[in-house]
Amino acid sequence: MGVKCLPKNLTRRKFLATLGLAVAGSGLYVRVIEPRWLTIGRHTVKLGLKDSGPPLRILHLSDLHASQVVSLSFIGEAVQLGLSLKPGLICLTGDFITRGYKTLDGYAEVLKPLAANAPTFACLGNHDGGVWAARRRGHADTNRVREMLAKAGVTLLHNAAKTIRIRERDLRLVGLGDLWAGELQPMLAFDSPQPTTTDATIVLSHNPDSKEALKPYPWDLLLSGHTHGGQMRLPFIGAPFAPVRDKRFVEGLYRWSDRWIHVTRGVGNLYGVRFNCPPEVGLLTLV
Repeated sequence: MGVKCLPKNLTRRKFLATLGLAVAGSGLYVRVIEPRWLTIGRHTVKLGLKDSGPPLRILHLSDLHASQVVSLSFIGEAVQLGLSLKPGLICLTGDFITRGYKTLDGYAEVLKPLAANAPTFACLGNHDGGVWAARRRGHADTNRVREMLAKAGVTLLHNAAKTIRIRERDLRLVGLGDLWAGELQPMLAFDSPQPTTTDATIVLSHNPDSKEALKPYPWDLLLSGHTHGGQMRLPFIGAPFAPVRDKRFVEGLYRWSDRWIHVTRGVGNLYGVRFNCPPEVGLLTLV
């Protein structure tokens, strides 16, 4: 019965062989092609900044996930692509490694060009060490990643804030500990002395689900990763594997409670696969 449904010149054997090639080709695509297909996610964020000076461009990188399936050379490609966009500020939102990745000697050299070109700030993710990571054969603390970032010249904001002046604008940067690691402490982060006037407050928090805990505090833009954009986006279904409770915030720029949230798909991945969800470097233009 099934054979009669096939074209006359297509035998069952040829059909199964063709199907096998399609499946194999799909496996090749999701493991070899799309995970290395770097894209640029461009968004304009309307914050009502004062008119003096050109628009401010922020490079947002997240989920670099150095591991056996994400090489330092590929992370270096993402760094160079991001720098080619000429950002005035660079924000890194965690998961620099996957679980217990230990080959960190050359990592700082890969990230050094970021801080050499623009002020660069970071927060940590759940894979970077701590309670969550330790339960999954990861590092018990974040010391290795902290040391690597320091060598790269990246300023880590861990439940801390800093005010910087870029292109005649005063920006308040607030960095949070990771939600899953149990280190999210907004009260501590926002408690540091704040200048009387700032043009915008930008929050770095790895997991976009942290927005609920941040709701009582003053901020304009939240930068997050963690989701990998879902990593596998299925037709008619979306991103069922996105590791967030609020599935509305998986990738892209969103308006939420009179504020903005940007969730990047990230650079790396877990398990070496991506489908319908290529890696990206994010470029946000603040106006």
